[in-house]
Amino acid sequence: MASQTIHIPHLGGISAGYFMPQAYDARKPTCILVNSMCTTSALFNAQYSNEKLTQAMNLIAIEPLGHGSTICEATENFTYWDSAIMNLAIMDKLGIDKAFVLGTSQGGWIVMRMAILSPEKILGVIALGTSMDYESAYSRSKGCWDSKPLLGPWVQKWTSSVPTPDFVIEDEWCGMVGPLGFGAASTEELTAFWVKSLKEIYKGDMGRKKARMALICLLERDGLVMRLGDVKCPVTWLQGTEDIPYGVELPKEQIKLFVNSVDAKLEILEGGSHYLNASKPDEVSTTMLDMAAKYHT
Repeated sequence: MASQTIHIPHLGGISAGYFMPQAYDARKPTCILVNSMCTTSALFNAQYSNEKLTQAMNLIAIEPLGHGSTICEATENFTYWDSAIMNLAIMDKLGIDKAFVLGTSQGGWIVMRMAILSPEKILGVIALGTSMDYESAYSRSKGCWDSKPLLGPWVQKWTSSVPTPDFVIEDEWCGMVGPLGFGAASTEELTAFWVKSLKEIYKGDMGRKKARMALICLLERDGLVMRLGDVKCPVTWLQGTEDIPYGVELPKEQIKLFVNSVDAKLEILEGGSHYLNASKPDEVSTTMLDMAAKYHT
């Protein structure tokens, strides 16, 4: 989980978790990293260990609402828009005027919302293994997963009218992280790490509420398709051929909707799984460096 927290007043108060692998250097470009569903800032360990990348850029991983160390203090209800607003407020608190943003899966939805809400702050977006649609019938016609039958029953399982101090997230849920996210890049060691992480985060009454609302955010999110024309900054979208939830056909259509982006492009990575920053770390790091070299101001 994130090693630092910062207080944000949004939603009545948020203790937001974030991680920086090295001290902030205002002379360098900065990239905000946003993790996928039910992971943490540790999802980007491959990027933290890339010395060329960390020498060139400040990396700041922010854990969205419902994830990691981030705690919504006053309410258990939130949306992806709230996580985007929180991230922009963190930039302000840390004195970061402009940044690049990178998001994996749900992180892609969050960072794109940041670019829509505050275009003056976002220098470029890197979206990994994602979709700009909601969980629609049209997206399913393009090969995307039908998530509600698979994930919807968990919302009811995690709904309770009484406190649940003994709650610990189920093994069955933890077991989905590796195959769906990491694909062929998954190992026994990696699976064990994330099972341990999920069971530490999603326990007790607060953990149950965090898991429940994180899942509701995914299942009931609004699509961004009609807003993509409002994104002005460069967009690089990387999608793996082995992406189980979203495939490659829908991204091929949606990249064309960034009609006002100064440079919008889609790159299909052969053999890449859903969590591309883990399955194709070198390609992702190169994309980050290329975008910073071209568009850092």
